[in-house]
Amino acid sequence: MAASASVPTPERRREHRVQVHLPMLVRGTDRTGSSFEERTTSENVCRGGVAVFTRYPVDLGSQLEIQITVYPSAASKDTLFTTQGRIVHVKKGSGEHAFVVGVEFTGPQFNRIFVSESTA
Repeated sequence: MAASASVPTPERRREHRVQVHLPMLVRGTDRTGSSFEERTTSENVCRGGVAVFTRYPVDLGSQLEIQITVYPSAASKDTLFTTQGRIVHVKKGSGEHAFVVGVEFTGPQFNRIFVSESTA
């Protein structure tokens, strides 16, 4: 039986993403197996994931630790949201951010509300 090539499926987002640049600290392992820690920003965010700018080449399925700096709210005085995630897509970035990495949260979900920077 001949092996068949996998066919990419269209992206199916379950949640609306908000275009907002939040400061983040990301820790993971790059394609060479080297650990990295990077201060960067998000491209967009939703309850279940984030797209993050990075200069490190990473593989699909890799795990990341993520800390997002947030402003305190009436519901929470916390200024850091910490979770884990799995890389679900990687696309070419620009400038010092060579990649934009889509991450699906595998740890706690993001329970903040933001107004898109494109409408602000």
